[in-house]
Amino acid sequence: MNSHFVLSDAQYEKQFATAQLDPALFSHEAHLRLAYIHISNYGIEQAISNITFQLKKYVQNLGAEDKFNMTLSVAAIKAMDHFIKRSSSTNFLSLITEFPRLKYNFKDLMAAHYAIEIYNIPLAKQQFLEPDLLPFN
Repeated sequence: MNSHFVLSDAQYEKQFATAQLDPALFSHEAHLRLAYIHISNYGIEQAISNITFQLKKYVQNLGAEDKFNMTLSVAAIKAMDHFIKRSSSTNFLSLITEFPRLKYNFKDLMAAHYAIEIYNIPLAKQQFLEPDLLPFN
């Protein structure tokens, strides 16, 4: 189990929103958990707005602005929303167990949606690029 689970959803959401979350706790799985929390509490559009704003602030606080990628951040939230809609799970841990692809094959999941290289191109880092292969729905 990842160390971000030492925090309740409310604690985790608050620490991230205030840029106080220990960077050692912010793994790929923790990013997905944040998406799950926000989608569940606020809906997909507000989740995108909240997380991208907070993530920019978080990486800025760490002096790691170059790590932010708008396309990847929004795509992760949209992918999480897709799987939430298809799940019978009632919490993040159950969902990630039901759909391990989110955790273990995320790059392959993104490759099903994007033929373009979204990880390092400047435009993808600055703005959300719609998938060129398969839309998120």
